[in-house]
Amino acid sequence: MIREGKLCPLHFPAFMLLLILVVVIALVAWALRLMERAIECQEFSLMLAGFLVASTAAAMMTVYFLMGHYMVYMTQTAHASTLGNQVSVADFDQAFNRDWEAFEAVQASASLP
Repeated sequence: MIREGKLCPLHFPAFMLLLILVVVIALVAWALRLMERAIECQEFSLMLAGFLVASTAAAMMTVYFLMGHYMVYMTQTAHASTLGNQVSVADFDQAFNRDWEAFEAVQASASLP
């Protein structure tokens, strides 16, 4: 995962998604602890705090799924652009000459009386 002291670019999204997942688990545990204490102490403020922390965990999970779908989309886009860039110069020249000959043929037929 780490190459020459740096995070490999291919593993960076997976690392970020794992980090988000760990943070969400910690937030849920904290929210449950706050809500348990709220029931024990009969305090509304602790219950509200637990609800807010649980809401934050839900928002983080939303970001987790959106980030996952975004990374799949970017990977597919990068793969498609890499395949598109593998056209050789000979293929380009051949296609250009074919199109040029067709253009000249249209020009010649258009100039006939």
